[in-house]
Amino acid sequence: MENGHSSNNKTNIENDDTLTTRQGHPVTNNQNIRTVGNRGPATLENYDFIEKISHFDREKVPERIVHARGAGAYGYFETYGTVGDEPVSKYTRAKVFQEKGKQTPVFVRFSTVVNGKDSPETVRDPRGFAIKFYTEDGNWDLVGNNLKIFFIRDAMKFPDMIHAFRPDPVTNLQDPERFFDFCANSPESFHMVTFVYSPWGIPANYRMMQGSGVNTYKWVNKEGKAVLVKYHWEPKQGIKNLTVKEAEKIQGKNFSHATQDLYEAIERGEYPEWELFVQIMEDGPHPELDFDPLDDTKLWPEDQFPWLPVGKMVLNKNPENFHTEVEQAAFGTGVLVDGLDFSDDKMLQGRTFSYSDTQRYRIGANYLQLPINAAKKRVATNQEGGQLRYEDDKAPGQNPHVNYEPSILGGLQEAKQLGKEHTPKVEGNLVRESIDRNDNTKQAGETYRRFEQWEKDELINNLVNDLSICDKRIQDKMIALAEDADEEYGRRLREGIAEKTKEMANHTMEIGEELRPLGAEDAHHAVKDAVEKGRDAEPY
Repeated sequence: MENGHSSNNKTNIENDDTLTTRQGHPVTNNQNIRTVGNRGPATLENYDFIEKISHFDREKVPERIVHARGAGAYGYFETYGTVGDEPVSKYTRAKVFQEKGKQTPVFVRFSTVVNGKDSPETVRDPRGFAIKFYTEDGNWDLVGNNLKIFFIRDAMKFPDMIHAFRPDPVTNLQDPERFFDFCANSPESFHMVTFVYSPWGIPANYRMMQGSGVNTYKWVNKEGKAVLVKYHWEPKQGIKNLTVKEAEKIQGKNFSHATQDLYEAIERGEYPEWELFVQIMEDGPHPELDFDPLDDTKLWPEDQFPWLPVGKMVLNKNPENFHTEVEQAAFGTGVLVDGLDFSDDKMLQGRTFSYSDTQRYRIGANYLQLPINAAKKRVATNQEGGQLRYEDDKAPGQNPHVNYEPSILGGLQEAKQLGKEHTPKVEGNLVRESIDRNDNTKQAGETYRRFEQWEKDELINNLVNDLSICDKRIQDKMIALAEDADEEYGRRLREGIAEKTKEMANHTMEIGEELRPLGAEDAHHAVKDAVEKGRDAEPY
């Protein structure tokens, strides 16, 4: 008998260190949400995931859980009315893309991901790239990053990933060993690590970086037929990235340089522009590919799925108040308009719950009544009450006693849908599994080989400096991933760590030397320098 039960009736093995939910349920799979087949879609009854992600969304007050540090601007999106050489209506009925020359107002927020709202803008980190389109059909939020892929492919792992990348919960200092401990044990992250530890991990500013929707979405046409799409923003200003040394010099002079650059460029009338491209793929699993099109750790090869221009974005107005406009701007991946739809991308489906849930907690249940977030069209709902509600979302002539639907007493009525509903067939067992085409290193090798020599050198140097202070088991796992990706990549990383280890053999590790921002090799020297170089002063 164990714990009062026969061992024959045990359904799992639980020890003192077994992960549980707050309900005390042992967690048997902390890697995958429950989906129909291993590609999705996800199901709403993912209790373990919902408890985990909704608690994660509420960890910090009042700044954003992620993307806390940011800057924003207003502008417009102008559609070409075409996708490549074809009418855009062939693929989507979304009004924002119809009619050449049509302009839609936008608000854009750029950001860093991991650190707090007053952190430097030179950190090694992906950059957020979120656009709110105030369309005639209501708001559309395209919430992505500057880099086109991500660290993980399943939303279950998102809180763990951010915890590992954030400062240590005891010291409140970032620790590369925690970062690589997670990444080495989540090998799907290796492609993203290759980007983040290269110069692409420190964009020169917000104006000179790419943007991406990251996840796979769908476009739906009038007949209800859907295609898979990826979104890409290309800056007309060109792309510029920084080395560690260059970033350190900039940070020493100005820790808000990217915010200042964006503000001043717009004030000068040098309005930044991006062209929007899409990649289109027929809806379906595409077994002929060596990757799953729903896997956000993968790029779609441009030679197979060309970039097709669909419009451009111009930012031409600065905010008048940072807090009310930039800080209170709220985005969510679930905010789509007719003609745009979700794919079964498991990260996208997890983000769609998490983002709006975070905003309801961070700003309040009525955050969509704030001017920066409100649609630029009529709004009529049956929603009531909630913190800081200040408008009544009622239609002209609506019976104020009727706040429900259906009703024949003067309440709100459903809209009539003209476009045919997109009704994809979903079939499969409910499982908690990773997608089955999960090569974690092939594209990382391709990315490494595309890098220029100075980018390769910077990548290896940055990885060596941080991995050299990590547990050898973590080093070995990261080296194995690099070797699997590319022979030169793996060899240079192995040799670099070995050489660095020899250098450190006669060096006694100082307290705190391993705690530093990612890629900042000499950060601990700053602590000593402040003491040794500080000037004495008498009290007053």
